[in-house]
Amino acid sequence: MKFAVIANPQKYSVKEPFIDLLTWSDEHEVKVYFCSDLKELYDGKDHPSVVIVEDEESAIDKADIIIALGGDGTMLYTARLMKSIQKPILGVNSGRLGFMAYTQKENLHQALDHLVNDEYRIEKRYLLEAKDNQDNIYHALNEFLFSKKDSTSMVTVSAEYNGMFINNYWADGLIVASPTGSTAYNLSSDGPIVMPNTDVMVVTPINPHTLTTRPLVLSSNKFLKVTVEKQEHEVLFSYDGQIKEISDYPYEVKIKRSNFTIDLIELPNQSYFETLRNKLMWGMDSRQKS
Repeated sequence: MKFAVIANPQKYSVKEPFIDLLTWSDEHEVKVYFCSDLKELYDGKDHPSVVIVEDEESAIDKADIIIALGGDGTMLYTARLMKSIQKPILGVNSGRLGFMAYTQKENLHQALDHLVNDEYRIEKRYLLEAKDNQDNIYHALNEFLFSKKDSTSMVTVSAEYNGMFINNYWADGLIVASPTGSTAYNLSSDGPIVMPNTDVMVVTPINPHTLTTRPLVLSSNKFLKVTVEKQEHEVLFSYDGQIKEISDYPYEVKIKRSNFTIDLIELPNQSYFETLRNKLMWGMDSRQKS
């Protein structure tokens, strides 16, 4: 078995689990591929498991399983690299919340044991696809976002679904989230949590001017069209944190479910609901002492 490691050495505490991974791989004679950008994490010892390649794409190409080491930002970056590559991804959380990085760094060795023994399930997560009126195509595992730039003013965007007008939104922004992204910015904006692989997308206004304007759950098999007219201030369009400044108005984006998916690894002792309980502390009572 061969692993590829994707990590950002500038973010999160990735060095300790990275070295743990190399040590375990040496003991189990498993090859680990990673790009030269991760050399600064390398401890200089003789690790026979290590193969340093030119770039992340080369590491992914040579590996059987991809290990995304960091947080959900690293998972989103890995998803962009692999949206057309069907190889399983193990998310190892060395950051904070980590909804997609199921495995905590303290449990890394146990997770690797499961991998080499083929003891895991694949959970497919689909991406959303957006096409604008300039024929540019964007993909997002979490969400698309329409937001203001350097302004205290609200933005105005309109939305229609399958040719039917929904609403003119006057808010700090508008989120269009996938089920995977429902626990990201959507959740912090009071949007609903959606079970992964449900064929829906969530339209959530951020701090809407009209308090009765609520999040909306729509089937992702039909087009949602979002239109941004010329305004006094600049409006941004972003996809999983990648930002595009809108310069030509009116700007129109059609969004629906993409044909691209990524394969997330779920270990025997893991489940989506366990993640929700652990990350959101469901069922915990601060009045109770352990």
